[in-house]
Amino acid sequence: LCGDLKMQVPSLFSLLCLQVIKCKAAVLWEANKPFSIEEVEVAPPKEHEVRIKIMATGICRSDDHVITGALVMPFPIILGHEAAGVVESVGQGVTSIKPGDKVIPLFVPQCGECKSCLNTKGNLCSKTDLGTSAGLMPDGTTRFTCKGKAIHHFLGTSTFTEYTVVHESAVAKIDSAAPLEKVCLIGCGFSTGYGAALQTAKVEPGSTCAVFGLGGVGLSVIIGCKVAGASRIFAVDINSDKFAKAKELGATDCINPKDFNKPIQEVLMEMTGQGVDYSFEVIGRTDTMTAALACCQCNYGVSVIVGVPPAAQKITFDPMLLFTGRSWKGSVFGGWKSKDAVPKLVADYMKKKFVLDPLITHTLPWTKINEGFDLLRTGK
Repeated sequence: LCGDLKMQVPSLFSLLCLQVIKCKAAVLWEANKPFSIEEVEVAPPKEHEVRIKIMATGICRSDDHVITGALVMPFPIILGHEAAGVVESVGQGVTSIKPGDKVIPLFVPQCGECKSCLNTKGNLCSKTDLGTSAGLMPDGTTRFTCKGKAIHHFLGTSTFTEYTVVHESAVAKIDSAAPLEKVCLIGCGFSTGYGAALQTAKVEPGSTCAVFGLGGVGLSVIIGCKVAGASRIFAVDINSDKFAKAKELGATDCINPKDFNKPIQEVLMEMTGQGVDYSFEVIGRTDTMTAALACCQCNYGVSVIVGVPPAAQKITFDPMLLFTGRSWKGSVFGGWKSKDAVPKLVADYMKKKFVLDPLITHTLPWTKINEGFDLLRTGK
């Protein structure tokens, strides 16, 4: 019967033959506990949904923020949002993507219909789960179950699993020749930092920049500043072990705040005369956010918040910092319209317009995910 159906009504055949997939996933049952490798059931994609076999996923500090409670999400949950994979199946109505396509899930979707999607200045699609913390698909349900319990999604992506389901607006088809273990970084870390420099700040040739935090995203900001033609790039971190990599990627000066007995913004002001043209906070701390603002030029300096702010914390600063003319901006996913930009960024990588290899410090089997997070927390 299936053979007859496949020949007569291919789309109906594909819908009837979609099955629940049992696979392994890293489930976080509660905050401040390790991931547990579990067998989960992944439901078939519904209308306008895509089921993806995850081939490679990066570890991002935003995932760790959920573990510590700095980013509030419901439990139990499957984290992960920086990945690349291959489409396993599609739901009814999906026309832009087919099984076998190489794709990158998008934690900032692009529905193409909301105000942000329609405005040339915006990229934070209203369909994103960032800020709502629902942990569910757009229809209000989940595609994951484990031990009879519903498991929440993370930012509409959930990539710490062998298979995941995303909405069609939250996935981008990419070059079939792209190495998934490298371009997975374009799903978050690289694009976020690179775009903060090129898209959000719009760094200009000959300008000066300061980057606070030299993790993968901060290093990607440095790559963006260099590509934009910045003449001087200050790399700021309390871990001096990160300076060699920062210089390799384009930093001209490396500064450890611990080496000075004065605020880092004063140090940068003295080193530059009037402050930097552009500064980037890529850590997610309120004290470094205000320091980054204070270190940029008082009249036309631009400071960009890239690190995820901690939950339930407020920021206090001298309003004179803004009154004199500075601009303070936020940047989510580097300001890119995700579905449009990700395939182009992958194409640029394939054309060697930027490098990704230096951003990859370790490659682990994903069952060692807890070891990966230990490496993140120890700055390695």
